[in-house]
Amino acid sequence: MASRLFLRSALSLRRASRCASSSSSSSFRFVSSSGFCSSSGTPGFHPLPVSDAAVGIEQPAPESSLVVDRSGLFNTPEHSHGPGPSEETPMAKHLKALIRFRGGPITVAEYMEEVLTNPNAGFYMNRDVFGTHGDFVTSPDISQMFGEMVGVWSMCLWHQMGQPEAVNIIELGPGRGTLMADLLRGTAKFKDFSQTLSVHLVECSPALRKIQHETLKCVYKGGAEEKPTADGQNSEVVDDRISQISGVPVAWHFDLDQVPRGVPTIIIAHEFYDALPIHQFQKSPRGWCEKLVDVAEDDCQGLRFVLSPGPTAASKLFLTRRMKWASLQEKAEIEHVEVCPQAMKVTADIAKRVGGDGGGALIVDYGDSKIVSDSLQAIKKHEFVHVLDSPGNADLSAYVDFAALKHVVEDAAVYGPITQSQFLGALGINFRLESLVQNATDEQAEALQLGYWRLVGDGPAPWLDSDDDVNRVPPGMGSRYKALVVVNDKYGAPVGFQ
Repeated sequence: MASRLFLRSALSLRRASRCASSSSSSSFRFVSSSGFCSSSGTPGFHPLPVSDAAVGIEQPAPESSLVVDRSGLFNTPEHSHGPGPSEETPMAKHLKALIRFRGGPITVAEYMEEVLTNPNAGFYMNRDVFGTHGDFVTSPDISQMFGEMVGVWSMCLWHQMGQPEAVNIIELGPGRGTLMADLLRGTAKFKDFSQTLSVHLVECSPALRKIQHETLKCVYKGGAEEKPTADGQNSEVVDDRISQISGVPVAWHFDLDQVPRGVPTIIIAHEFYDALPIHQFQKSPRGWCEKLVDVAEDDCQGLRFVLSPGPTAASKLFLTRRMKWASLQEKAEIEHVEVCPQAMKVTADIAKRVGGDGGGALIVDYGDSKIVSDSLQAIKKHEFVHVLDSPGNADLSAYVDFAALKHVVEDAAVYGPITQSQFLGALGINFRLESLVQNATDEQAEALQLGYWRLVGDGPAPWLDSDDDVNRVPPGMGSRYKALVVVNDKYGAPVGFQ
């Protein structure tokens, strides 16, 4: 309500292209399939060896969508059975070879991991996928105010931490580096805080690392460089690069474990969890089965979904664990379950780090505070596509199971989730918008107000006239995105979560 009242002056905003889509649930139907036999692979990510016939599943077509943000899930476009042989993507060829080598289908988690982070053809590895010219738009791309408010939250937490003289600020999956750049720019004048920071970016994509380096205006100190490790793949940071935005040192790492321990830490994970590999399970007459990815009967048709003949290693381990936390009503009603083991592991590791070294973590993403059911979606050039179409050329993401994340926190305190609107409102985004508008041109003011609505609003913009095309104006994502924090239990609830 406050955001609607604040935007009464925005009735004359220009029409903008749509950047979100409404959500609707999807279901599956059984179809015939040939048998398969799977083989073991990476522990925890492969089904048990089986020899019975698998059951294929297809997804119905949803409503069409235009430009979308990553929160508009549950739309499942009709599967085209993949491109023909002459159009087959390198990733599709790789996946087919992998499935044939294994002797059977792979898990959805394996599929996601290959499609997104394969070194040679992974979606994130060799391109810029963010922003209006990429495949989707995130909150930092929408408005500078998002990163500025995260900076305010970080400073407030630093005060609760007792204003330590050194702080590692870590961002997981920093995209183009826009959020961190806005955070550093917004806090640069608060020298007591900004001069304590060392920035650590956890990023596996060489292409995105280069963009982040440019966004943060980094320069090298002493001409040092990155040195390959013994495995020849990862790299060990041996230099101190600094950001010219605020003079803080910046380093890159391939995973959280590489970031030095021993000093208080502030961790930011914005739209990081939704891209972590998930396992999907479906209730069937044979009990809970795992959804798998297999080569279609006709090789020209590409890939297809199938169901395992019975329990798999993942269902016995991950599904059983997740169902222990479910309510009786959830257990009775749920037909599809998604479980993200990596999300739970990362959260547990975060809790151990901030519990031992001090500090806290902010997790912002779209998701639910209950079991997540069949939310996996693919987005290509701001449009929904089928999950199995053009693998390697579309982003994959799924809703975050915030309830599961809370269950794995043992060494720290956890608060939330609250809506993004509540989070940003508590940090004073209204006042920041008012300040920016005072010094802006009319066109800039309109852009700022539109960005504000998209960050904190709920549904269609309130300034729409009855004859407006609602599909041309991006709806607010203030209630669809949630914020969860994990902090050292000595501090109490951080700002926004009291």
